[in-house]
Amino acid sequence: MSSELWDEIHEQPDRLESVIDGNRRQVSRVGALIDGSDIGWVLIAARGTSDNAARYAQYVWGARNGLAVASAAPSLFGGYSQPPSLEGALVVGISQSGQSPDLVGVLEEARRRRRPTLAITNDPDSPLASAADEVLALYAGEERAVAATKTYTCQLAVVAMLSEALAGEPDPGASLADLPQQVAAALELSKELDSAAAPLAEDDRCAVLARGFQHATAFEWALKLQELAQVLAQPYSTADFRHGPMALVEPGFPVLAIATAGELEDDVDELIQSVAERGAELLVLSDRPDHHPPGSVVHLAPGVPEWLVPIPTVVAAQLATYHLTRARGLDPDAPRGLRKVTRTV
Repeated sequence: MSSELWDEIHEQPDRLESVIDGNRRQVSRVGALIDGSDIGWVLIAARGTSDNAARYAQYVWGARNGLAVASAAPSLFGGYSQPPSLEGALVVGISQSGQSPDLVGVLEEARRRRRPTLAITNDPDSPLASAADEVLALYAGEERAVAATKTYTCQLAVVAMLSEALAGEPDPGASLADLPQQVAAALELSKELDSAAAPLAEDDRCAVLARGFQHATAFEWALKLQELAQVLAQPYSTADFRHGPMALVEPGFPVLAIATAGELEDDVDELIQSVAERGAELLVLSDRPDHHPPGSVVHLAPGVPEWLVPIPTVVAAQLATYHLTRARGLDPDAPRGLRKVTRTV
């Protein structure tokens, strides 16, 4: 069963310890610099998996730190003659490799306009890091598999630590101290996830649903299903799914849902019930021990704070995707048409 992807999924408890320990001082320093500036909002430049880390930042920095967070359109900073205004912005680049020219161009334009810039990357010597005023490293080690796993969870950890620093916490790593064990607990669910994913092996399409802090998880799970299992997976917030895509649901239509505890759990539960009544084939990830929604449910360990639970949840989603990829007769280490580093301009 072992492969590069399998090994890197299972490295994540150790890598999370490294990124938390390695960034304690630097995150505090960056947080103090931001807090003492004229920053009123954040613009994030990212692509692919890193763009899903940006989605997580939208919720975490918005809900916990009161910052409006927008996603950059990098082509506006290179392909057009007049880029958008950056007044009052902190400009952040998130990239595993730090190599993509279009992301580097966003940070370079921000520096020309004398706006503060931050790079979150696994390569502190990359062009993205060189274009930034401050750098937060991922400490994920070399990522050999084409599909990103450990760099994604390390990106989420950095985003969470920066939120703690902005909130004035003296030790931004303290609230994340249990994450390595919580991720290790998610890895113990491998057999359950294999069994739950197996019935989907013949399906070439699905919807992935979540809301709130888990919105990013839905997008990342769908991306992994597309990259590895060659499934046309479409991610939605449960609110957006009601605005049209609900019409797709018919008997046997696959729906993957993330139904963890939190402020919006009732909304997610209502939609799960609605698609079940239409005959959808459901796979649900939940951290509520007494939660027994329709369909196949895999229970994550309870008690992880709502804003941090996307980290162990996405590890469970990675494992489910790994097993589904194998069940479909595909090689998880050789996704069709993809390379480790993608450079866009």
